[in-house]
Amino acid sequence: MSGAVFPSLVDRHVIVTGGASGIGAEIVAEFTRQGSKVGFVDLDADGGEALAADLADARHKPFFRRLDLTDLAALETTMAELVAVLGGADVLVNNAANDERHALSEVTPDYWRDRMAVNLDHQVFMAKAVLPAMEAAGKGSIINMGSCSWRLGLDGMTAYVTAKAAIEGLTNGLARELAPHNIRVNCVIPGFIKTQRQVDRWLTPELERTIMDGQCLQDFIDPVDVARMVAFLASDDARMCTSGTYNVDAGWI
Repeated sequence: MSGAVFPSLVDRHVIVTGGASGIGAEIVAEFTRQGSKVGFVDLDADGGEALAADLADARHKPFFRRLDLTDLAALETTMAELVAVLGGADVLVNNAANDERHALSEVTPDYWRDRMAVNLDHQVFMAKAVLPAMEAAGKGSIINMGSCSWRLGLDGMTAYVTAKAAIEGLTNGLARELAPHNIRVNCVIPGFIKTQRQVDRWLTPELERTIMDGQCLQDFIDPVDVARMVAFLASDDARMCTSGTYNVDAGWI
């Protein structure tokens, strides 16, 4: 099933972080299917290049650049390159994150700062990087990826849930600040998404029971379900949607 088509996304300039695998790769594929001009970044160079090659026959082949988002100087340089190559920045999807587990007793100051850099800080500086292009265009859409984890109080990931809670505050603050430029800012809240990483790292029979006991809908959420919500929020069909949180969680929250 191919999903909805949004004519307003054709030839739009879209930038996606963490786009080489999982939800991010599906977001890249969805915008490519919509006819958008997509640039995406990721640490995984092999995965990013492979995805770009797989989508080479689209209206616009996606443009990939390897980037460590915790390197803010490199972020600024790479973003300037992406905006120049694409010809603008109409949509930013702040997708990149890492949900490594940890116990509070193991958390050091350096580890805490690293987790904030990996999961929160880059969303701020990515938004800052696309702002001039969106201001010049007179509009834009920024979509931040949150998580159901902090609302559910999931354990073993205190730094991660802290960052994800902060992203909702960031979304609301930016939505108000950037509204005079007609830039919309929203947050998508995925539930447990059955990506390969989640299956390999965390999915056990016990976790599956917890998920299905919590969800209203008794099926796993696929990355494409999240990608389609992101595409809608980026489109002109969502022109009056801003400062919102949009759950794709099968009714778990």
